[in-house]
Amino acid sequence: MKTALLTSLTYLVCIACADANTFPISEDRDAFPLPTITPLSRFNLPSAITPIPTFTNPSAITPIPTFAAPPTITPIPRRQGFERAEPLKTLKIAPAYPRASFDQPVALAFPGEGADRTLVVERAGRILSLHGDGDASLFLDIRDRVNDRGQEEGLIGIALDPRFDSNGLFYVYYTADDPRRSVIARFESQTDRTAANPGSETIILEIPQPYANHNGGQLAFGPHDFLYIGLGDGGSAGDPKGNGQNAQTLLGAILRLDVSGLDSTGSYAIPSDNPFVDIDGARPEIWAYGLRNPWRFTFDRETGDLWAADVGQNRLEEINIIKPGINYGWNIMEGDESYLRSPDSDKLELPIAVYGREDGCSITGGYVYRGARFPSLYGAYVYGDYCSGKIWALRYDGARVTESIELADSNLKISSFAEDPDGELYILDLRGEIYRFAE
Repeated sequence: MKTALLTSLTYLVCIACADANTFPISEDRDAFPLPTITPLSRFNLPSAITPIPTFTNPSAITPIPTFAAPPTITPIPRRQGFERAEPLKTLKIAPAYPRASFDQPVALAFPGEGADRTLVVERAGRILSLHGDGDASLFLDIRDRVNDRGQEEGLIGIALDPRFDSNGLFYVYYTADDPRRSVIARFESQTDRTAANPGSETIILEIPQPYANHNGGQLAFGPHDFLYIGLGDGGSAGDPKGNGQNAQTLLGAILRLDVSGLDSTGSYAIPSDNPFVDIDGARPEIWAYGLRNPWRFTFDRETGDLWAADVGQNRLEEINIIKPGINYGWNIMEGDESYLRSPDSDKLELPIAVYGREDGCSITGGYVYRGARFPSLYGAYVYGDYCSGKIWALRYDGARVTESIELADSNLKISSFAEDPDGELYILDLRGEIYRFAE
């Protein structure tokens, strides 16, 4: 990823931007028309790997043999909800917490139904507890161990344990230095859940990072209460280490772990139906691979489908529905086009939709809307672009995109979306504000 220029006036940080020495950020918002959503054919054949005897990153990409037999997978739940959805229509955005402002917010977490507070993650290493419509208190401060010097580094992910209300456990993703690495850790909150103990950290994973960018950063609990983790390809431009097509490394992949029995040493279990459990030379934590920089993935709370936005290199941003054991193409492909070499397409899964630089330069993944405030939005996947500030929605019926629309031209630096217990969505502006949709 190329480095975006910063100005002393705005001091904006691009959390998940595409490589951008020629960063196409424009203040002329008319330069970003409605994206062209391209329904793409699906290639659901099994993925492929190159067994490598050590955990080092290869310097060259090796042709990948196919599986002798497909990996064991978990069926994707049936899609529902399209029958009762109204046609998509444009929406406005409005401040969700008019009296509150934050230092580079990158994620929200909601302790549970009925809890009148929201946890706000700041990139530098703090988590604040936001009460009501604006009063905030400190929940956790780990700035002493977080490295946020790189544009895409910092405290960038949070997931509350499925039993957070009873056990007070939560998980974070942050970057550290000396050596540069990504850290997945668990913390414990106090009995009243109003604050967490910085000394309660249990480190689960530390993944070496060769470069400062493409860290991924998303954490989410999915079906069966397994923890999913998104990791980028390790950074630089073009995936020089070949991590995207290397199932021997955790980089360039979405992982799936069982942390329900985590002990004091941070030892986790591998779910028995992870697709690479019985594949020699592959990391059994991997759920899917071939990703460049998955900047936000989420589960549809109604169907269980896993949606991921993957930031592009130079031309295309993409949206994928993640399935177990599947190769999503990077760095053979960028979006639905060849990047490194001509693809053997029957071994790759192409995105369900793409858009190009005329519409933005760094996709921020969102959620399938399952709230009640906006019937027209029900069942649609909502996402945005950090560079252009535009927000879109699309509907997908399992085979093709059936409807798409530009919801709003927000003019925000969209670092993330969030979903509350009622299924309503929030939009985070890296410059400090949090918004929600309005008629």
